[in-house]
Amino acid sequence: MQNPFFKQIENKTGVNMDEIFALANAIQYADFTNEKQVRKIVKKVSRIANKPITKELEDQIVNSILQDGQSLDLGKIQKMLG
Repeated sequence: MQNPFFKQIENKTGVNMDEIFALANAIQYADFTNEKQVRKIVKKVSRIANKPITKELEDQIVNSILQDGQSLDLGKIQKMLG
């Protein structure tokens, strides 16, 4: 990422902006009724946030997203991650 603003964010957070953009792209085009896609996104968010989750918590988050099936509530996931 060449933009100095994004470079500052990377330096402060330790999160690669390319990963963030890839995640945003995946979320934008994801089918939130597809468990495999949802699970992949949840794992990616956990990895990028450096917040390991248990299989049980992953299942809980995935099931919560699948129930809605229309969108991803990042606030809800954030609360579940603690």
